[in-house]
Amino acid sequence: MRHTNRAGGIGGARRVALIGAGLALAATGIGTTAAQAADGGSGDIRIDKLVVNGGKPVVVGTTNKVSFKVSVTASDNSGIAKTTYFSAFGPNPNYAQIWDDEITCVKANATTSTCSGTLTFDPTASTGFVNNKAAATWDLGVLVSANDLNYIHRDAAARFKVQRYSKLTVDAAPEPVKKGKTLTITGKLSRANWEDNKYHGYAGQPVKLQFRKKNSSTYTTVKTISTSSTGTLKTTAKASVDGYWRYSFAGTSTTPAVSAAGDFVDVR
Repeated sequence: MRHTNRAGGIGGARRVALIGAGLALAATGIGTTAAQAADGGSGDIRIDKLVVNGGKPVVVGTTNKVSFKVSVTASDNSGIAKTTYFSAFGPNPNYAQIWDDEITCVKANATTSTCSGTLTFDPTASTGFVNNKAAATWDLGVLVSANDLNYIHRDAAARFKVQRYSKLTVDAAPEPVKKGKTLTITGKLSRANWEDNKYHGYAGQPVKLQFRKKNSSTYTTVKTISTSSTGTLKTTAKASVDGYWRYSFAGTSTTPAVSAAGDFVDVR
């Protein structure tokens, strides 16, 4: 049997289109952008915390919109009035922004509030052409204002990764197999290509072959092999007891870790 496991994506609120040469993220109705402002501020307002997607990378596939939450916690002796915008900057010209009409602020106390908004990456928008260089580290900028008109702007208040969604398959054969005989375990590691909105094999990557006995909950690494020029995997192992075989990939800076669902083999 062939088993597949995927790193997932989520549906979205505000649409931010992935278009053009590069992950050119365009938000509807943007006028003057935050990129035109310089870091600065006035008064005693401060940023206490800024979180993007719960601290996890933003993983984008080829079809699903991916929405993620951004939030800033800020303090001022007069209290926080609003967050004017969040701006996400990737490798030039990659850019996305959300303005204050889609940002919600919640008071923690008289001086401190947390303001949150949602950005959405859509790999199928416009022509569907996206440059893979957008799989990189992005900066998140923010502008926050206080009730006494103090403000603080930071162009790179936080950093987050954008990654290309990954998939990994495994197929152990023959099934069933006699004890002591050789199993052939094949599979493929692939990842999203934003230039044609398809999945392509990820070449030259180390992938672990792992085994879990039938009544165990723990996988043990048997060996490590590398993917071919097309992302395929093939190796052999001796069949000794009933159990599950899988491939597991540790991930890279541009591609998330993924493990195939175990393929059960009955040993007789």
